Amino acid sequence: MGSPTWKVAGTGACLRLAPAHGPALAFRSVLAKLAPLKNSVGQLLQRNRFLLAIFAGLSLTAAFPKIGLAGLAWVAPAFMLAAAQGRTGLEAFRIGYVAGLMFNLGALYWLLHIPVTGYPILGWLALSAYLALYPGVWVWLLAGKLSAGGWPERTGWALAGAALWVALEMIVGRLFSGFPWLFVGNSQFQLLPFIQIASVTGVYGVSFLVVWFSLALYSAALAILRQPTLRQAWMSEIALPLIAVLGVFAFGVSRLREPVFDDSTVRVTFIQPAIPQTMIWDVNENTNRFQQLLDLTAEALNNARDNGRPAQLLLWPEAALPQFDDESFIAITNLIRTYGVWMILGADEVEWQENAPGQQEYTVYNSAFLFAPTGQCTAIYRKRNLVIFGEYIPLVRWLPFVKWLTPIGGGFTAGDRVVSFVLDPLPLDVTSAAGDSASSESLPQRAVRTASLICFEDVFPSLVREYVDGDTDFLVNLTNDGWFGESAEQWQHAASAVYRAVENDVPLLRCCNNGLTCWIDGRGRMRDIFRDKTGGIYGTGHVTTEIPLLRSGERRVMTFYNRHGDWFGWSCVAAATLTLIPHIRSLVRHRRGR
Repeated sequence: MGSPTWKVAGTGACLRLAPAHGPALAFRSVLAKLAPLKNSVGQLLQRNRFLLAIFAGLSLTAAFPKIGLAGLAWVAPAFMLAAAQGRTGLEAFRIGYVAGLMFNLGALYWLLHIPVTGYPILGWLALSAYLALYPGVWVWLLAGKLSAGGWPERTGWALAGAALWVALEMIVGRLFSGFPWLFVGNSQFQLLPFIQIASVTGVYGVSFLVVWFSLALYSAALAILRQPTLRQAWMSEIALPLIAVLGVFAFGVSRLREPVFDDSTVRVTFIQPAIPQTMIWDVNENTNRFQQLLDLTAEALNNARDNGRPAQLLLWPEAALPQFDDESFIAITNLIRTYGVWMILGADEVEWQENAPGQQEYTVYNSAFLFAPTGQCTAIYRKRNLVIFGEYIPLVRWLPFVKWLTPIGGGFTAGDRVVSFVLDPLPLDVTSAAGDSASSESLPQRAVRTASLICFEDVFPSLVREYVDGDTDFLVNLTNDGWFGESAEQWQHAASAVYRAVENDVPLLRCCNNGLTCWIDGRGRMRDIFRDKTGGIYGTGHVTTEIPLLRSGERRVMTFYNRHGDWFGWSCVAAATLTLIPHIRSLVRHRRGR
């Protein structure tokens, strides 16, 4: 039997192949049959590049919650570059921009749930248009740079592309107060073995691996199209990133096997009032909703006590308290004295200053308060990272008209430091080897240390690590996501919180207005997610659970990320900068030559 002969399309030449048997021959046969389809698809994409860009953007959207098809994040960047294949300059930027615009419009649709007229649409379009610049720049700088040269050049191109993506995430997470919401790594929050690398690199390491693998797949696809009969041509493209991903998985599996829980816990009651944002703004409803909040809290604390497990710490979310006045202060202190419980709640704090006799000014903070069981307020934390156009208006002193672009009437003032909340003394719930709880009279007591984050502060990796030290038992996040109805926002927010727990190897307690109320252990597992009677996360209710503590006298072993911060992200910034220097020089020479 002779060797098979293939005719090369568009020429009169024939290519004679060495004899092949079994899978190799079947593989070549399939490729031969698909050749006409490949040509048709290629011609279609040549004519409809923006259609592929839209598909790429929507694929990346689908990788995030609520859809949550995380695997699409591993191919979406490749689709972006495929749409720009053979294009450079402004056209490549436009293709990347369209992909980025569709991604952000789809992923941030929940901004349209803000219950005001006009502003949500304006904010949704403006924010999406701004964020789309980053994928546009990424495609512009990367498209057309993949040559058919040797494997080292192609591997260097893929690594440079991944570093560039992370560098752009570093910028978007900091510029204009930062919006680190849709980092591609966040889409992988449920892939627990894979994301453990965040304890070393932060979320940026996960983003890097996902994009690197995607670019390697793109390079492999081009190798198949160029040399369809050479299996090693495409296998070599994905070998290195595949080894890296498998190594990260092995590290993650090993870390997940390490013990997380301890032999002492604190019982925490989370209150989820599910107050609609329109009711929060309605001052006429203040009395009713405050009474409903008190009734819900009493029900939760009574249930815990009736079950023989009285709560030791009570959490109210951000914006649950209508106003912090004398009447509400008395009601709250009476409540916590009655049940003998520590309490952390979020509320607006007004501080008055007398600048001159008869002249007073006030400053408003978004704050978290710690109350002891005696009713004394022992610590106050003021939110440090405010939400642009939500809690403060930028440049309003110099550009007064900017205030008309936002529904907020005024602004908050940012806090200037981390405040440690110390619950001292607190009886520890120690479980014996037989699984029985010790009697309350014999319970040891010690100080329990935590720190509070407010609202979106838990989406900032570099910020959260400042709140964790060797004595931190757990973190608390109080948030009001009721602005955005029953949308994907609550899940996207929780995905970021998972990374903060993993990065710092610390439990993170999330008390939310309308979801997602839960706690996350130091390995990123979501524990005791609150579900209402319908099984949803958005309803009204409460949950009481046990939170593990550090062993008495021991300090937390700090993660590499907690000790060294965004070293990986800044390394990617440096690598991307060095890679771009020749590109910048080429642009300068091109302009001078005109």
